[in-house]
Amino acid sequence: MTDISSPIRVGIVGYGHLGQFLVDRIQENGLAAGLSLAFVWNRNADKLIESIPKDLILTDLSEFTQIKADLIVEVCHPQIVKDFGVRFLSHANFLVGSPSALSDSQLDQELRLTAKKHGKTLYVPSGALWGGQDIQRLNDRGSLKALSIRMSKHPSCFRLAGGTLSDWAEEKGRRVLFHGSVAELCPIAPNNVNTMAAAAIAASTLGFHGVTGEIVSDTALADYHLVEVEVTGPDGFSVKTVRRNPAKLGAVTGTATYNSFWSSLLVCKGHGGRVYLC
Repeated sequence: MTDISSPIRVGIVGYGHLGQFLVDRIQENGLAAGLSLAFVWNRNADKLIESIPKDLILTDLSEFTQIKADLIVEVCHPQIVKDFGVRFLSHANFLVGSPSALSDSQLDQELRLTAKKHGKTLYVPSGALWGGQDIQRLNDRGSLKALSIRMSKHPSCFRLAGGTLSDWAEEKGRRVLFHGSVAELCPIAPNNVNTMAAAAIAASTLGFHGVTGEIVSDTALADYHLVEVEVTGPDGFSVKTVRRNPAKLGAVTGTATYNSFWSSLLVCKGHGGRVYLC
């Protein structure tokens, strides 16, 4: 465990809406929460100049080892997890804001082995997933039989590969864009399905290939994202949750998820060399 007598030094990787939110919270409430900023990195460093003290701006991410961070928080893109995740975990606890990257089974294994080798924790935030710890407990008891998640959003809120929505953005109505394994879905919508990825990690006996994901484009959802989770256990046991997450048009992340992520960050105080859903 990190020494609670000194603030946990946090490096933020990514300065989009969520990254800005986290930086602001640490600057405003960090000391009370036992946190301080170690560095902030963004692909476009010019975006940081007016809002981040110069001594906290990291221009070259590969030089993060020169700054002693206790916790590194990635909130930008799965590619950063692929390129730097193992190195991050070799030096600090790591909160992965793009867990869809872990659909790559080789990367997932490398991260788990690195966490164990160096005694660092790979944290996976629950995000918009409701009941993640319950899913994990059912999984750990060997009682989880099936898990499916449907995420419905306005078409403007999707960031999909391959032009999946190119013929749909101006039309009205509801359309299922994908139905299948979360492993297949993550590369198609890496920025939209982190909730599903967190669920697949919680449901480790099913994994990314065993958890079913569905994304739906619906022009009626102008004010919120809809997340439906269905869990199946033994002897007819089942649970279904429906979460309405307020969101503006074009927003990849719902507003309630920001505070959920902050709550996850507050948990990241070191839980040994393992993966930890928070």
